[in-house]
Amino acid sequence: MMSHPGLVRTLDTPELGSTELARIFAVGTAVPETAYSQRDLIDRLGITDPRVRSVYLNSAIERRFLTLPESGPDGIRAETTGELLAKHKAQGVSMGTRAVQECLKHIGAEPQDIGYLCCVTSTGFLTPGFSALLMPQLEMGRNTSRVDVVGMGCNAGLNSLNVVSGWARSHPGELAVMVCIEACSAAYVFDGTMRTSVVNSLFGDGSAAIALVAGTTPDTHTDQRPAPRIVDFTSCVITEAMQAMRYEWDTAKNAFSFYLDPDIPYVVGRHARSTVDRLLARAGLRQDDIAHWLVHSGGKKVIDAVGVNLGLTRYDLRHTVGVLRDYGNLSSGSFLFSYERLLAEGTIRPGEYGVFMTMGPGSTIETALVRW
Repeated sequence: MMSHPGLVRTLDTPELGSTELARIFAVGTAVPETAYSQRDLIDRLGITDPRVRSVYLNSAIERRFLTLPESGPDGIRAETTGELLAKHKAQGVSMGTRAVQECLKHIGAEPQDIGYLCCVTSTGFLTPGFSALLMPQLEMGRNTSRVDVVGMGCNAGLNSLNVVSGWARSHPGELAVMVCIEACSAAYVFDGTMRTSVVNSLFGDGSAAIALVAGTTPDTHTDQRPAPRIVDFTSCVITEAMQAMRYEWDTAKNAFSFYLDPDIPYVVGRHARSTVDRLLARAGLRQDDIAHWLVHSGGKKVIDAVGVNLGLTRYDLRHTVGVLRDYGNLSSGSFLFSYERLLAEGTIRPGEYGVFMTMGPGSTIETALVRW
């Protein structure tokens, strides 16, 4: 049980049968120290191809936080697979630790209070994984349950939140934390091709942590921010587009390389409506009932496709667009950066509904319904 009873207590009579819905009590984020504008990156990477320059400059991204190698004697910025994996580990542990600490700070909790830790990443492979590596950094208790979700891509934050929410419901009063750790620059290949240039122009490094507790009665955090209940999740796996987003070994380059099919925005857009309709129908809601939309900042064309197919306004997508502009695509943690901005805005009212939506390899659309 947690050591601050003013925040959490077990209910005598849960609202939903034998369990209570998990609630989001805090979020925290972290990024590397170094940030670059898109134009600065073009100059640093020595990009002269007009087509590639256009990809960077027309991305709707102004700045990203990245960890880049220094140029070699020949002016080329290259890293071996071993160096990329080392960067994934070092940056991941650093960002993940800081994101969890920032998250816990909002609720006056300590790492020792965490009963369940879920770490999510798609930018490298480690054994032991981040869930074990973060424990000594955070001085967590050795009896903490943990899991690593690796390789699911940009949608993985909601896949994992579903699992963490389930653990919280089955352990009322105990603190569950999910942390998305994406050192995307550890997945970069600098070869000048359009395939890798699209990826290199889009993704940024960042980590986001979220704290859940079920079986609780307080309506606010200790810092007076609202704590929404997680009502439901739905998934849509578009198997006919399984190869449209993939991260695989490129034998020609002797490195891992990420591939994004140009048709991805249209694939996601075509399936957005049916996925959201299913989520809302299960709760007896209509789209007009949703006050807040937090969509994955997957890229300008993806955001536009989702917005058009769902009839969302620029105001609905303001945080999604803002995160893309200021951070780029942060993979699995992007929607939590948007959620952090929504909280800071202070516009949420009790009783309002919100939809979280992420998209990624599979091809997959994940959604979650929350209520404040």
